[in-house]
Amino acid sequence: MQSNEALERTMNQIEQRSAWLAIALFAALTLGGCASMQGREPIQVTVADVESLPAGGLELRMMVKLRIQNPNDTSLEYRGVYVQLDVQDKTFATGVSDDPGSIPPFSEALVKVPVTVSFVRLAGNAMSLLDGRPVERIRYKLRGKLSGPLFGSTTFESQGDFALPGATPP
Repeated sequence: MQSNEALERTMNQIEQRSAWLAIALFAALTLGGCASMQGREPIQVTVADVESLPAGGLELRMMVKLRIQNPNDTSLEYRGVYVQLDVQDKTFATGVSDDPGSIPPFSEALVKVPVTVSFVRLAGNAMSLLDGRPVERIRYKLRGKLSGPLFGSTTFESQGDFALPGATPP
């Protein structure tokens, strides 16, 4: 009887050690994966082109071509893309694409993302521009992410402004 109890205790101890070893191994791999991502330069994303798409209802659809530059010495693998365009600090358009791809080291690629602009959102943004003050420059912010394999995603953001045609410089 005692030998069975001793055997059970030994088996329990082995199971506990195995569980702790698995947890320690998982933690080491996870931290190692995070450490290997340090030192990566941020990707550069700009809008290269915009094409009109057929729309329906109260939406405007466009195909946005993003030029993505990878300034790193490793490939950038992605499974999908999300993009949001803000104009005058208000969301103007959003879009997603589940097309996977890869951008080689020190390279660039064009990535197409269909985006949607709600006419309701568009009307609200237009009304905020008509507050009686002249608008000479339009601020924009483009942000999004490339969804990577497993847990890795690469976020991006670019912003700027442009003068409206016919506006007088300050």
